[in-house]
Amino acid sequence: MTKLLGYLGMDVSAMTANDWLGVFFTLGAFIGMVVVYFMVFRPANKDAFESQRGMALDDEDPIDMGEKND
Repeated sequence: MTKLLGYLGMDVSAMTANDWLGVFFTLGAFIGMVVVYFMVFRPANKDAFESQRGMALDDEDPIDMGEKND
């Protein structure tokens, strides 16, 4: 067990600002993913997500790309 803790341990005093930013970014991304997964897989939200299921394939409203109309 001590070998495993030695392998997984980290030297906090030697961490730079970029190391700490990476730790906080990773934790933030993990927490955000857990929140999104909870929202998506919650049965109470099923109707809201099912109503938007085909939104990406809906071609009724063409996007205006800025073409000139003569």
